[in-house]
Amino acid sequence: MIEPHKFYLFLVAAFLLSISPGPGMLYVLARTFHGGRAEGLASSMGTTVGGLLHVLAATLGLSAIIMRSALVYGILKYVGAAYLVFLGCKALWASRRPLELGPAPTADQSHPFRQGVLTEALNPKTAVFFFTFLPQFVNPADHVAWQLLVLGCTSVTLNCLSDVTVACFAAPLARSLAANPRLRRTQQGFCGVTLISLGGFVAVSGEK
Repeated sequence: MIEPHKFYLFLVAAFLLSISPGPGMLYVLARTFHGGRAEGLASSMGTTVGGLLHVLAATLGLSAIIMRSALVYGILKYVGAAYLVFLGCKALWASRRPLELGPAPTADQSHPFRQGVLTEALNPKTAVFFFTFLPQFVNPADHVAWQLLVLGCTSVTLNCLSDVTVACFAAPLARSLAANPRLRRTQQGFCGVTLISLGGFVAVSGEK
């Protein structure tokens, strides 16, 4: 099973990433402004399903790789740690930039649920994220596929809860993020520093 200290680290990283205003959250926010709370919630469910498809693909692919090669597992671990540091630096950089929601969806686009599924499922960055993020929290000696599935579903669930919160409270959240640079800078800065620290810790920590 998953080692407790690794799972706690994973929860911290996954939670911070889920509450950071990334492309998925801003997409849900734009859909909510366009079609109201119902459209935002449908988009949230769609991105959740799309995320689960990535989790399934990562579980099937990574479990075979990790169980076959300790060297590849080690490489994935360091790549994942570097990716955490990269995400942390990106969060620090984003804290200095204005909030951009992107263009609102047009009326001829598909149903928000289906569009949410396709938007997330066809996003290569999501695939890269799961492929590099999950292996570093896995115990390679015990039920790799099950651990990957649990970690992936946990991450997707946290993202879903954040997106649903955005859909339910879109206007106040948007005003707070856009009109209060200090609040957004503090949240993004804390997230960035913590992710960089986690990436460094994972890189230097050995197997127990």
